[in-house]
Amino acid sequence: MLSEEGFIKLLITTPQTFRLPEPLSLDCGKVLKEVDIRYETAGTLSPQADNAILIAHALSGNAHVCGRYSENDPKPGWWDDMVGPGKAIDTDRYFVICSNVLGSCAGSTGPRSVDPDTGEPYNLNFPVITIRDMVRAQKHLVESLGVSRLLSVVGGSMGGMQALEWAINYPDMVNSVIPIATTSQLSPQSIAFDWVGREAIKNDPRWNFGNYSPEQVPEGGLATARMLAHITYLSDESMSRKFGRELQDTESYSFAFQRDFAVESYLEHQGRRFVELFDANSYFYITRALDYFDMARRSGGDLAKTFASAKAAFLVASFPSDWLFPTAESRKIVHALLKNRLNVSFCEIKSDYGHDAFLLEVDALGRMIRDFLRNRLEVQRG
Repeated sequence: MLSEEGFIKLLITTPQTFRLPEPLSLDCGKVLKEVDIRYETAGTLSPQADNAILIAHALSGNAHVCGRYSENDPKPGWWDDMVGPGKAIDTDRYFVICSNVLGSCAGSTGPRSVDPDTGEPYNLNFPVITIRDMVRAQKHLVESLGVSRLLSVVGGSMGGMQALEWAINYPDMVNSVIPIATTSQLSPQSIAFDWVGREAIKNDPRWNFGNYSPEQVPEGGLATARMLAHITYLSDESMSRKFGRELQDTESYSFAFQRDFAVESYLEHQGRRFVELFDANSYFYITRALDYFDMARRSGGDLAKTFASAKAAFLVASFPSDWLFPTAESRKIVHALLKNRLNVSFCEIKSDYGHDAFLLEVDALGRMIRDFLRNRLEVQRG
């Protein structure tokens, strides 16, 4: 991104760790005595502390949403096209916070953290968590940064679920919410995909009931779980366009059960890459948190009643090719919000990228987010 002087502005971010000042009570009834949250910030908090935006990541994400760790860092943050100087979520204008969720493996407390009671990694002794538990931990972090009211909470997929939880659990702390490509409850089909993924990990001989060593991780099971999940992030159109029925490194069928097709090679690569970045036990806990996400259930099946406490303005976005969290799910959220006479904007953005469109459709989505955030800041400042 060019500055006014014509120079490229390089955004350097630094990961930090916040220790919650008190034990964290969880929905399952258990308590985590010590909780660390890895986070990064970009931009500057205004003197009025009214320009803070929390970005919540999806299942396999982390706190590194934008920028680079050094001038020579080849890999920017996972939403760097959307967040940064002069971009839709402009770090010259806003103070951006992104934290790694509770239960993950990118710096925040999770199953491979050390249990203070035993001095050993939790592994599967880590308590089962929910999306609401993740948000409870985020609230402590946000307050520690001197923010009493967020301009917005933004998130796609699982990040959108966190954004919705913010709206109903801490309505006085949120000016606006931008849930993208998300749902108010995980569908039976999605629960089924999560179950099969976890079963693949459990059936890996290295899994050892979650007590595997760093040198002997259940990489085959975790890679299979990732390949299965990754298929749900794509659409038939995007897979056909990207791979078709192209063969990989061959001109004819092998008449064997090795990789023949380009799509097979791609999925294998995604699986291997995921094993290098993620922890199998964290995959268990985060997918289970997704399974348990059901906002209507807490109000006897009435989603509108669940949103009765919300006060924020909403920008809801979906994509027609997203069959994991289809547009119908976003419309369900919109209808529930409108029943509560909340300020709601909704847009279905044309895209054939599938669920991954929230990461890839930067131009169309970015224009909406840019205008919405500027309006909310103007309204907030009167």
